[in-house]
Amino acid sequence: MVALAAASMSVATYAQTETVEVVEVPTEKYSVQTNKFWNNWFIQANGAFSAFYSSQEQGVGKSPFEEARREFGFSVAVGKWFTPGLGLRTKFNGIWGKAVLGEKAFGEESVDMDYWNIHEDVMFNLSNMLCGYNEKRVWNFIPYLGAGVARNCSGNMYGMTYNGGILNTFRLGSRWSVNLELAAMFAEADLDGLGNNVRGFRGFDKAFTAEVGFTYNLGKTGFKNTPDVDAIMALNASQLDALNAALADQQAENAKLKSELAKKPKEVIKTETVYKASGAPQSVFFNIGSSKIASKKEIVNLEAIANVAKENNSKVTITGYADSATGSASYNQSLSVKRAEAVAKELEKLGVSRDQMIIEGKGGVATLKPASYNRRVIVEIK
Repeated sequence: MVALAAASMSVATYAQTETVEVVEVPTEKYSVQTNKFWNNWFIQANGAFSAFYSSQEQGVGKSPFEEARREFGFSVAVGKWFTPGLGLRTKFNGIWGKAVLGEKAFGEESVDMDYWNIHEDVMFNLSNMLCGYNEKRVWNFIPYLGAGVARNCSGNMYGMTYNGGILNTFRLGSRWSVNLELAAMFAEADLDGLGNNVRGFRGFDKAFTAEVGFTYNLGKTGFKNTPDVDAIMALNASQLDALNAALADQQAENAKLKSELAKKPKEVIKTETVYKASGAPQSVFFNIGSSKIASKKEIVNLEAIANVAKENNSKVTITGYADSATGSASYNQSLSVKRAEAVAKELEKLGVSRDQMIIEGKGGVATLKPASYNRRVIVEIK
């Protein structure tokens, strides 16, 4: 009875020490959950240096620093990011400018022209679209296109405008960023109040601006990445393999103790709990088409195999598989080998010699359901 009690305590203690705790949930790199309407709003305020190019220019230099065209202004904007890569912004630019004429026109090079331009912009955060969402990325590269309306306050003229530019933001914290923006406005040619007799690109009144300022994020910010269902299922399967192996070891130990107790019913058998690394086979799972291990937790599960292999100088077989439901046979064969090599590299980091490893790829298989369970590497002691 003492032996059985000790065995029961051993099983309970082992189960406690082998409890698998999921530290992080695998997520998809390029997919996020839909955010609420009031999330991810922002406001911006910039100082602006502008250069105005009138369709009526005559005999004046094209440099944006010409006294006849350079001027200073400001801009304010409010917007929202609907996804990490796509946003909308309403922006107001103004308010000082110059209608550039040229030294031969009306005896003046330019005339002051106070104006404003309000426009709606579609913004594309290429940093998130190309490199995956990262809330703490320092530099975001954001081209945009838009359309709006402008008013020449001095000449009481209105005109349709087309706007575009590149916004660069540099993160200071969760709320604040520094803006560096280069923008262009193309307006109907009579915005400057001087009419137009020119066609094509030169027929637009144009303003180019360089702006510096700040962005402030309102309310709740950021996006939650979409959980990678395949990786989570693979992780669960790996944990189940480990628990089943641990249970099998304890059942064998219990059977041994019962056998000894049956042989010596009157003798008290002293036992002690022995903690040792399990050499049970381990499965390491991968996402579809990838040879990168799906989760850091998978690497932790290799430590038991590595410890047994090092202590006993045992051979370790590393067998890679792919999902035959996707990809050609030759592609799956290559992918299964790459997955096996990825696991071999992790075992090397854990101290297992290459001479102890037997590495092979079995190509695409369809032995398990769902299909994602076939995207794995099996590691076991020989």
